[in-house]
Amino acid sequence: MKTLRQVAVGQTVTVKRLHGEGPVKRRIMDMGITKGVQIYVRKVAPLGDPVEVTVRDYELSLRKADAEMIEVE
Repeated sequence: MKTLRQVAVGQTVTVKRLHGEGPVKRRIMDMGITKGVQIYVRKVAPLGDPVEVTVRDYELSLRKADAEMIEVE
């Protein structure tokens, strides 16, 4: 299983599945991150937190913990 946190800068991946429960999962989905969506990893902060991505033509910063819950391929 590969998560968004493991993706290298400059790569584009497709969301396979969202892990996590209730409000956390809901928040990720509210950001536009749903199954089948493409995510481009723009930048990772020096300490790995946050991860900057482009989803559905807008830029987003995700915490490591959130990126860990997004399974990609």
